[in-house]
Amino acid sequence: MKSTSIRLGGVPEHFNLPIHLAKENGEFLKRGVDLQWNTYSGGTGQMTAALRNNEVDACILLTEGVIKDIIAGNEAKIISVYVNTPLIWGIHTGMKNELLHHADIYDKRIAISRFGSGSHLMSIVDANSQDQKIDESQFHIIKNLEGALESLEHLETDVFYWEKYTTKPYVDSGQLRRVGQFLSPWPCFVIAARNEILEKSPEAITRMLRTIHDATDQFMYAKNAIDLVSKRFGQKPKDVEKWYHTTEWAIHGWVSEKMIQAVLFNLRTAQIIAEDAVIPELIWKR
Repeated sequence: MKSTSIRLGGVPEHFNLPIHLAKENGEFLKRGVDLQWNTYSGGTGQMTAALRNNEVDACILLTEGVIKDIIAGNEAKIISVYVNTPLIWGIHTGMKNELLHHADIYDKRIAISRFGSGSHLMSIVDANSQDQKIDESQFHIIKNLEGALESLEHLETDVFYWEKYTTKPYVDSGQLRRVGQFLSPWPCFVIAARNEILEKSPEAITRMLRTIHDATDQFMYAKNAIDLVSKRFGQKPKDVEKWYHTTEWAIHGWVSEKMIQAVLFNLRTAQIIAEDAVIPELIWKR
């Protein structure tokens, strides 16, 4: 079988380890997919831009972020859920900052990787859930986690939302203080692909998805999964254990329409998309 090259993007975080393991073991090539992995440390906002610019064929990114961007004109569709469970967003500040409580963050300066990123959108959804409102002037772009660490350290910003276990080493080392956490109200990660690749190579995309789903299924029952994550990502085994046993990956490509409607409701309520926004086809119909 002649292999089809597919460029897949994702963040450099532990959620994506099953895919890296499958690639290292040659599982994609066995199904005729030459998987090219692209790392995006800037998160969902960086990946939606990469999809738009044809720098990548598919990405693993935050559900709410890609839905917002498809509505805004990104020629892509969701092809599968990747992680079924919600993302636990840690809410952080710098150690020099006097901020101590989650309830006090909503009028503060918020560090975001990009407009449209998870760190941007989820802060609005969180505020909305508490009947609070965040003004656009409160947001400051810091590009990535490293930018946030520097910005918070120098008191240029006050608050930063990022995945709780990714930032845990910085909390443990005293670089960050966690003042709260927030769970996304839906499955946290989906896989989205450009319409062009879906039209050009639908069978290869299907084979890629089957390989990913097999990999995540195996990872959820792997006896050495916690040890692998701990060593590769420099996290304490006890922290990885908590994360691992609260995370469930998808093992099929079904995407719930009800879940999509829940995201749309929250995006409208938070005024991230207009009430009368035209909603294009969001899910790939096989």
